[in-house]
Amino acid sequence: MTDYEPLGAPGDPGDPGDGTAYDAVVLAGGGARRLGGADKPGVRVGGRTLLDRVLGACADARTTVVVADPRSTVRPVRWAREDPPGAGPVAALDAGLRHTTAEHVVVLSADLPFLAPGTVRRLLRALRSSGADGALLTDADGREQPLVAAYRVRALRHGLCALADGRDSHDSPDDHDGRRDHDGRGGLVGLPLRRLTAGLDLTRVPDPVASFDCDTWDDIATARSRIREHGHVLDEWISAVKDELGIELDVDTGVLLDLARDAAHGVARPAAPLTTFLVGYAAARAEGGPEAVAEAARKAAALALRWAQEDPAGDKPVDSAPDPAAAPDAG
Repeated sequence: MTDYEPLGAPGDPGDPGDGTAYDAVVLAGGGARRLGGADKPGVRVGGRTLLDRVLGACADARTTVVVADPRSTVRPVRWAREDPPGAGPVAALDAGLRHTTAEHVVVLSADLPFLAPGTVRRLLRALRSSGADGALLTDADGREQPLVAAYRVRALRHGLCALADGRDSHDSPDDHDGRRDHDGRGGLVGLPLRRLTAGLDLTRVPDPVASFDCDTWDDIATARSRIREHGHVLDEWISAVKDELGIELDVDTGVLLDLARDAAHGVARPAAPLTTFLVGYAAARAEGGPEAVAEAARKAAALALRWAQEDPAGDKPVDSAPDPAAAPDAG
C-alpha cells in the first residue's frame, strides 16, 4: 500500500474547505459474516474502533447519521435504523438519509481504517466540480466502492423512491421530483447497493489505501500492522490520544518533538516529557489554539538552549586566560 493521510482535527462543521456543506451517513449495522458475526464496527485498530476512525474522517460534517443500534462513540452522532433491522444497505441508506438536510452527503461503511479527512474533501471536490450524481473511490483493482463516496442527496432520494415503487432507479418519476417521502419501504429490503448506483452518473476517484476495508480477520491484521509501521505510528498514536482525550487541537508535532529533543539533550532525559506537558498546560491556561502551543514551545526551546549554553563553572568564559594580577608573586 502507498502512504495514507493520518486522521487530523476537523475544520469548520459542514464545510470541507471549498464551501460545500455536507452531511454524512455511516452504515454500521451489517452482520459481519466473514468475521464470524463479530461486532465489526467495534473492532479496534490502533486503539480506536473502526467506527470511531471513520467518524474522525467526516468530523466536519454538519450532521452525521450512523445507521446501527446506538453505542458509545467519541463524537456525537444521530442514530437511525433500517426497518426491519438487517434489511440491507439500500434500506439502511434510506433510513440514514431521512435525517439529513444538506444537498451533499458522504456515504461510508464503518470498516475503513485508513479513511482520512483529506479523502472526504477530495470526494466532495470531485462531486462538485464534475456535476455528476456522485463521486466514489475505486480500489487497487479498479473496483468501485459505493460506500466510500459523496453523492447529491436529490439523486439518491430519486433513486430510492423509484426502487421503493418497484421501478429501476434510473426510470423517470411520473408523480414526484425525487424528494417524495415514501412510506412503503418493503421494496428496498435486501436490495444490493448496485441497484441504486446503477442509475446514477458517477465519477471515480482512485485511492487504493482509503478504499481498503476490513471484511476478514486477515484484513484486520493487515490494518493493525500497517499503522505500526515507522512512517505512520506517531501520527496514528497522536490521533488516537486526541480522540481518547476529546482534544480537537491540531498542532505541529514536529515543533514539540524538537522541543523534547532539546530538553533531553540540553538538560536531562526526563525533562523531555515533562517540558512538553508543561507547554501543553501553559497553552491550555492561555485558552489558545495551535498558536499558543507554538509560542509556549518557542519559549521553552529558547530556555533549553540557554540552559545548555551556560558554563557550569560560572559566567567566566571557559577558554579565558588566568588574570596575571591575581597570580602569586614569583619573587
